[in-house]
Amino acid sequence: MAKTRPYIIIHTHTAIDGNINAIDQPGFHLGSQHYQDIALTPGKQQLDIDAYLNGKTSTEDNITHYRSPDIDENAAPVPEGDFNADPDAEMYYVSIDPRGELAWEFNSFGYGGVPAHVIEVLTDAASNAYKDFLRRQGVSYIIAGEEQVDYERMLAKLGEFGIERLMVGGGGTINWSFVQQGLVDEVSMILAPVANGDPDAPRFFTAKEPYSPIKDTQFDLTHLENLGDGVVWLRYTTVTDKRREKA
Repeated sequence: MAKTRPYIIIHTHTAIDGNINAIDQPGFHLGSQHYQDIALTPGKQQLDIDAYLNGKTSTEDNITHYRSPDIDENAAPVPEGDFNADPDAEMYYVSIDPRGELAWEFNSFGYGGVPAHVIEVLTDAASNAYKDFLRRQGVSYIIAGEEQVDYERMLAKLGEFGIERLMVGGGGTINWSFVQQGLVDEVSMILAPVANGDPDAPRFFTAKEPYSPIKDTQFDLTHLENLGDGVVWLRYTTVTDKRREKA
């Protein structure tokens, strides 16, 4: 059967204690640069992605900064279904935002010197006023689920945008939910030689009901590379994925 969804790569930069928050140490900064280069930097990237996805919290922390969107509660009804504002985009930034809350001030985001057109992943819980806001901002969106995002539906629709290789970049709840739904083809980890032991810091993988359960999961190492200065690049597949391929 032909593949109907993009190839999924979880690619995340982490400290050796699993902390994915920034740590102000040289080793962490070096790891961050390797993370960016491997994922996106022209002439250096190695993942060949055409889109990358983050959860709502990661987008708020790094891009929209918890502002309120400029919505018009009296907006005329928007057309039913999805909205593709830039069908010719070469790179996409995909943000999961079930209820429609992110305050986009632009329709593209540049990371690693690569502009990426924004696609919002909404559910039926997102208001007409918010979808009108996205249209006015020139931000694309897809509807994937009633109140929670249906990942299979989301990935099928992203495939319709022409996305073939999708990088999932966190946070930990999104990463783990992809793994537990059997949707991950590869896990790529840039491991920095730092730690701070913060018990409240976000982690590479985090189970969170109702999105994903705590579950023992085995991974197989497929690549190990010393990037220098104590930074290591590890690549894995899940054992369950390999067994499914053989079935």
